[in-house]
Amino acid sequence: MNSLTDFLLNRSSEPRLQAPAPDQNVLNTALACAARAPDHALLRPWRYLIVEGEGLDALGELFARSCADEADNQKWEKLRKSPMRAPMVIVGIASPKVHPKVPEIEQVMSAAASMSFLALALQDAGFGVMWRTGDVAYSQSVAQGLGLAEGESITGFLYTGSIVSEKPRVPRPEVAEFVRRWPQ
Repeated sequence: MNSLTDFLLNRSSEPRLQAPAPDQNVLNTALACAARAPDHALLRPWRYLIVEGEGLDALGELFARSCADEADNQKWEKLRKSPMRAPMVIVGIASPKVHPKVPEIEQVMSAAASMSFLALALQDAGFGVMWRTGDVAYSQSVAQGLGLAEGESITGFLYTGSIVSEKPRVPRPEVAEFVRRWPQ
């Protein structure tokens, strides 16, 4: 196998992240990789928000305000602190365009592929990443607070930074567990 295959076979999500975050040159290269995602009709149905520094505090406050049960102080505080898990959070946004031949779902899948390419490029540059979603990714108040336009949606929050300590390897399924030939 080649180095790309080896890289993919050893890829993992890293939840323990610290400074430094990717610098602007690394980030620009990773975002250029994200723009290489499959994209029917070249619609570029994605965009990104980079959050770091004091922006992480603001993102935490936005997450906390999205908590439906304000009386649940433990959940509220966990949401408020969650962006502090990394020195940089990249918000992936699916931004579909009206097109006669490209349905919205294809554009959302393209945005997700773009986010995946971004994550892989950051990992290739030596940074850890963790793609997170949860209730905050589907919250209208979070979407509004981040300035999403009507029809846009969050594909996830890509936490990135330097790896504190690598986690144990996660067992992966055997190919035969999820692949079948058709027709049989």
